[in-house]
Amino acid sequence: MNCNPRMPSLRPNMHPFDDSALKNGSPIAAAILMPGWKRALDIGCCLAAMPVLGLCTLVTVFVMKITSPGPVFFRQERIGYRGRRFMCYKFRTMLVGADCNTHQTHCDYLIQSNAPMIKMDARGDTRLIPGGWLIRALGLDELPQIINVLRGEMSLIGPRPCVPYEYEKYLPGQRERFNAVPGLTGLWQVSGKNRMTFEDMIRLDIEYSRNASLSLDLKIILLTAPALLVQVSDAVRGKKALAQFKAAAAISGTASTNQPQIT
Repeated sequence: MNCNPRMPSLRPNMHPFDDSALKNGSPIAAAILMPGWKRALDIGCCLAAMPVLGLCTLVTVFVMKITSPGPVFFRQERIGYRGRRFMCYKFRTMLVGADCNTHQTHCDYLIQSNAPMIKMDARGDTRLIPGGWLIRALGLDELPQIINVLRGEMSLIGPRPCVPYEYEKYLPGQRERFNAVPGLTGLWQVSGKNRMTFEDMIRLDIEYSRNASLSLDLKIILLTAPALLVQVSDAVRGKKALAQFKAAAAISGTASTNQPQIT
């Protein structure tokens, strides 16, 4: 499977918006259904942050161009509001032609084991381009999703949009998280993210979908930068632990396939 397509128990569901617009096939149906305050916050923040976002984009593109041949952008089908599918944009952080089956296996493990949702990056994912782990830890790979926000397919704040094969694993009650428009950051992301389990993520996403408000969105925006710093710190510690493990294995001459535990 090619990872690099070409670029161009819970309560019953509570529905805060009328979803009739989803039935007409409109590409901006999610935006139509968003509260006015949420759409205004999305547009206002995107415009205000445009200079910084533009600079980060230029730096990221430059690094990618000198470290890995191939397209700069990557797009992937994701599941959004009320199960609606859309194309999600990212910067490519994996080698061209990387195999997606590895991620699917890892995703299945996280759902079934309910272990902390540590990314494969921490275990030395060989599919990443040089420096890709840092781009991902800083969240720079997700900057192109501003396009999805402006198109109304996503919001700045909301549950992360999942891939179709992950969606198929969800129990009916767990799909309540899709009652909220997906976002770049959210309650789960600023509450521990990779240190939390799949069930924790579902619980926090559903909590957000039931209690979304302007004050909550502003709080999450303020907490996002500190959460990114923690994420980078965890990624650095993970890289160091992996390097130490490999060095110890090389000295002892062992070829164990076990990976170090990242805590």
